[in-house]
Amino acid sequence: MENGNECEGAGNKMHSQATTTAGKVIRCKAAVAYGPGQPMVVEDILVDPPKAMEVRVKILYTSICHSDLSAWRGENEAQRVYPRIFGHEASGLIESVGEGVTELKSGDHVVPIFNGECGKCAYCKSEKTNLCQRFRVDPFKSGMTGDGTTRFSTQDGKPVYHFLNTSTFTEYTVLDSACVVAVDSQAPLKKMSLLSCGVSTGLGAVWNTANVQAESTVAVFGLGAVGLAVVEGARARGASKIIGVDINPDKRTKGQAIGITDFINPNDLDKPVHQEIREMTGGGVHYSFESAGNLEVLREAFLSTHDGWGLTVVLGIHPSPRLLPLHPMELFDGRRIVGSVFGDFKGKTQLPAFAKQCMSGEVKLDEFITHELPFNNINEAFQLLIDGKSLRCLLHL
Repeated sequence: MENGNECEGAGNKMHSQATTTAGKVIRCKAAVAYGPGQPMVVEDILVDPPKAMEVRVKILYTSICHSDLSAWRGENEAQRVYPRIFGHEASGLIESVGEGVTELKSGDHVVPIFNGECGKCAYCKSEKTNLCQRFRVDPFKSGMTGDGTTRFSTQDGKPVYHFLNTSTFTEYTVLDSACVVAVDSQAPLKKMSLLSCGVSTGLGAVWNTANVQAESTVAVFGLGAVGLAVVEGARARGASKIIGVDINPDKRTKGQAIGITDFINPNDLDKPVHQEIREMTGGGVHYSFESAGNLEVLREAFLSTHDGWGLTVVLGIHPSPRLLPLHPMELFDGRRIVGSVFGDFKGKTQLPAFAKQCMSGEVKLDEFITHELPFNNINEAFQLLIDGKSLRCLLHL
């Protein structure tokens, strides 16, 4: 793990390099997807300089999230566009900034965020949402917000499309400045990459969306990186019982290392999961979190909470066209259900302080990085996630 001095040195090196590359097209390596489920091709591409209110970032570390996996597979046909550079969880250094960017400069240590924050619109000024009118997460968007065009192209000049405001499977990327957060220069950039999505989404759902209280009970459905970040958030908040639910028996050990007190494999039960949880907790948990992206699982999560005050937070991505598996009258039992995007963190406003909490040890990040590989091995990293063997495989660029 790099220390602060090494981080600062990297920033100084980038600042000196920017004097030679700023304003110029950069040729670099990127993993380009040419079709749904096709192996990504690591090849040279061209990256244009940033335009007004944009920044160009040198990516140092990137990792693969299930959202990348779903998009790569093309599970939602309406969102398919190729060639495209996926990736949205990363950390790196500002190489250069476009006209009008004042809060970021060359050499800054940054993480990209797929759910941006302009700070000026009615949404950003509201305390009730972390969405932004212009820069909120949008899986259908494949160009830059300013002009709708791309900053990537093949060597023969054909456009390569963007993904989730970020596109981090490349040595250099261009982002709207609203989608980039500067973090402390002493922060370990390896770990900071986790704040781009998984850890912020899961832990924020506990701290911000649900506001889990000490001594409360929690059930987490799906123990991938987001689910385990929920576990970490509940542990940090002092939850008295944290029940992990997953059909992969290997998740028990990882869950226990982070903080689950009980583990349920639905395949081992002869009754519905919610019934088991109600029996374990005297009627149901205070909070349940669904991060599996499965409607049947979502219903079990909802029914596992206590009537009268139970809250279910939806975190999983649901590609199915089916609607919520609930009858409106079930809500009259006092159970509530709500969605959470990026853990309800306002990225640019709140992530720097969250990064400091991670640096101080209040939040433990070490357990989430299970594998590290060179960037050229990105297809191997995808397979590790498909096989359920990795939480986060960190790619070094």
